Amino acid sequence: MQLSKHFELAEFTRSSTAKRAGISNTPTEAHQANMVLLCEKVLEPIREHFGRAIFLSSGYRSAALNKITKGASTTSQHCSGEAVDIDMDGTEVTNKQIFDYIKANLEFDQLIWEFGTDTNPDWVHVSYESTGRQRKEILKARKSGNRTTYVPFK
Repeated sequence: MQLSKHFELAEFTRSSTAKRAGISNTPTEAHQANMVLLCEKVLEPIREHFGRAIFLSSGYRSAALNKITKGASTTSQHCSGEAVDIDMDGTEVTNKQIFDYIKANLEFDQLIWEFGTDTNPDWVHVSYESTGRQRKEILKARKSGNRTTYVPFK
């Protein structure tokens, strides 16, 4: 199923973890509608700006999948189809460039610099709240022992 000009549902639901565990990762129609909105408001503008494919390392996660992948929580926006993780490793576009473009040009609910270094994140998490109420929250994820902590991005 095509969600937008350049993005397909399969990109959002692909999960080797779900396959191995025999878990369904099929979104509801409401979740698919959220993905369409995320494509329109965030992903298509990124693709248009950089003129190349955008790689999603994680998109939709069913509650069962989110639990076994130790996702943020049961309220994770990945579970509602409102969030994706973008990873451009191995391309001419860096994750930092994606992060900076979103931060400066797009409406979003949450933008997270996920781990990595001070010069480039390992991946970029971005969400778009389907109600239209965007917090514009910008965070940086860090490991603290076995825990992940989130601090305001500076």
